[in-house]
Parts: sequence; structure tokens; C-alpha cells
Amino acid sequence: MLKKHFKDKCLLFVACSACLVAFSGSANAANSPFYDGAICQPPYTVDSATKLYEQAEKISKYELQGMAAIYQMSENIGADGFETKEVFFAGTSVGVLIKGLRADDLAKQYQLKAEDASFIGATKNYSRPLVDAQQPDKELGTVSIVARESESLPDKTVLMCEFVSHEDAKMMKELNK
Repeated sequence: MLKKHFKDKCLLFVACSACLVAFSGSANAANSPFYDGAICQPPYTVDSATKLYEQAEKISKYELQGMAAIYQMSENIGADGFETKEVFFAGTSVGVLIKGLRADDLAKQYQLKAEDASFIGATKNYSRPLVDAQQPDKELGTVSIVARESESLPDKTVLMCEFVSHEDAKMMKELNK
């Protein structure tokens, strides 16, 4: 029952992300909930991701880039020495686009480990799963903080809180062989 409920909420979130309706407003850079969300603070849940999505809709218009909805903020919402004015949502991921190629710096700041990501087109890929107590449903998948560089996003680095189902993780591992 819990699995079905969580899957239904994930599908609802993905559907909401695909059916974005934009509003206008302004963002407050101090203690940005978007940056906090990208570093899984608080730990990722479908509800926390949905709240961030709804807040982004009230602040900015989105632009679709690939499968991600990217929201431009009016001011820097970065933290810890990283600059960003862009928030994104893609599937079950919430993140920000950091100015510059900063994956190595983000990895150091947030204790992320290097991973091979050539199969997804990334030039650099780092991640760190949240501790078990912060995982929303360990039976369904894993939530991680991720920093990723890719030629598809020139001079930007993705910093995100990402949920990957065990099924998707297994499939990605097979593709990487």
C-alpha cells in the first residue's frame, strides 16, 4: 500500500512538472529553499519537492530544456560560495544550476564521491546517498546529493537532490557495462 501511494505521488509530481503553469514574483536569496532543496535539506520527499515546485511557479516563468523545467530567479540564490539564479525540476529531482564548472568544488564542499557518468553524457559526476534515516522509502530507491557537469549545459554545473528507484539504478548500471 505504501509503495503504491509513493509511486502514485511520484507520478503526480512528474505530471505536475510536465504541466507547468507560470506566475511572476520575486525571490529572496537569503536562506533559499531552492538551494537547500538541491542539497537535500530537508531530506527529499515528494511533498517537499512539490512545495518547492509550487513556490517556483509563483516566482518565475519556466523554460523547458530537455526534460527539465528551468526557472530564472531575479537574484543569486546560491550559498557556500556557489552562485546560481536558476532552479530546475526534472522527474524526481530538484536542483539548481551553479554558475561555472564547479563539480569538483561542490564534491569537496558536500563530501560527494566520483562516479562514472559517461553513459549519461556527463563529463563529471559526483554523488552521495543520504544516510538511511533520511531516505524516504529505502524499499523503493535512493535519494542522493549530486553534482554533475555536462557539455549539454555549457559553463554550468547541476547540483541536485535526486531520487533514483532501485529499478532505474539497476538499468543504469547495466547500460554502463
